[in-house]
Amino acid sequence: MNIKNLLEDSSEFSNQDDTDVDPDFSLPIISVYDVYGYMCTAQKYKEQIIRQRYLSTGMTFTALHFEFKIGKSTVGEIVRETCVVIWNVLRNEEMPEPTTEHWLEISNKFYSKTNFPNCLGAVDGKHIRIQNPKNTDSLFFNYKKYFSIILMAVVDANLSFVYIDVGSRYGLYGKESDSNIFKQSSFGKKLYSNALNIPDRKSFPSSQGSPQPYVFVGDEAFALHANLLRPYPQRGLNDKRTIFNYRLSRARRTVECAFGVLANKWRIFHTTILVSPEFVDDIIKSCCVLHNFVRKRDGYNYEDMESECHLDDIEVIGTGSRTNGIEVREAFAEYFVNEGAVPFQNRVL
Repeated sequence: MNIKNLLEDSSEFSNQDDTDVDPDFSLPIISVYDVYGYMCTAQKYKEQIIRQRYLSTGMTFTALHFEFKIGKSTVGEIVRETCVVIWNVLRNEEMPEPTTEHWLEISNKFYSKTNFPNCLGAVDGKHIRIQNPKNTDSLFFNYKKYFSIILMAVVDANLSFVYIDVGSRYGLYGKESDSNIFKQSSFGKKLYSNALNIPDRKSFPSSQGSPQPYVFVGDEAFALHANLLRPYPQRGLNDKRTIFNYRLSRARRTVECAFGVLANKWRIFHTTILVSPEFVDDIIKSCCVLHNFVRKRDGYNYEDMESECHLDDIEVIGTGSRTNGIEVREAFAEYFVNEGAVPFQNRVL
C-alpha cells in the first residue's frame, strides 16, 4: 500500500463531509500499521472513517474510491487488513473460549431473563448474501435462489456472540442446511465430542428431580441431542408440549435478536458483499467481535429484543433424534408444567 498517497492532501481530507457518520459512536482505532508504529494520526483517522463507513453503511469500494480519492484496490486493502487485525486483537477479550465458570454465568443469566434453566446459549445460522464466487458451481447457491455464506453462531442472554463459525473453512456454503452445517462447524464437533467444558448435570431450580444436563437451544433444523434441544413437531401437540415449545422459543429468540442487532448496526449485511468468500469471512468475523465490543460498552436495552432480523434462515431438512435427547426434552417439558411453571405460559394454550 502506498502510504504517501494516503497522506496526500490531509488538509482537504480534514474538510470531508462526515455528516453520515454518527458523532456519538466511535470504533476503536485499530490498524495493521499500528503494529509497526509508523502511521500518523491523519492517516489512522482516514482509515478509520473508510472502515466505519464500509461496515456500518454498506458503501461499495467504488463509492469510497470517489469520496476519499483512494484507489479501489487500496480501499479493499485497508478494509481487509483492519478487519483481520480487529479480529486478532479483540477476539481473546470479546469472544474468549468459554470455561466451565463462564458457561455457568451464561446459564444463570439465561434463567434470570428467560426462565429457562440449564441453558448455555441459543444456536442458529443465517445466510450472508455475497456475489457469485468464481469457479464454485452451486456450492454457494442457497434455497432462496441467491449466493451466500453461512454464519453459525451461539448467543448468550445479553445478545453477545459466544461462538461463531463462518465461511468455507468449515464447509459453511450457502447450499447447506442447519443440521449439516452444525455437524461440520468447529462448535458442533466440540459439542458431539464433549470438548466444550460443559458443567456437570444440575437439578432444576425448586425441583427435587434428578440432575439434568446443560443444554443449548435451537430450532427445528437441528438434530435433537442430550445437550441440544429443539421444539416438538407441530403434529400431535398436547398442552405440555405446547408449553415446552413456547418456553424454548422465549430462550431461542435471543439468537434471532442478536442477528437483528448485528445486521442493523453493521448495514453491510443489508447489501450483497462484493468480495471473495475469504474476504467475506474476515468482514463477518470482525463485525461479530465488534458487536460484542459495542454491546459491552453501550449496555443492554430491552428494545434490542425487538430488533428485526433481515437475514434469511437456513433451510430446514428432516433431522433425526437421539434417545438421550428425547429423555432430556421430556424432563424439561415436565418441569415447565410443574415446579418451573410461570403464570403467563398458559396464554399459548
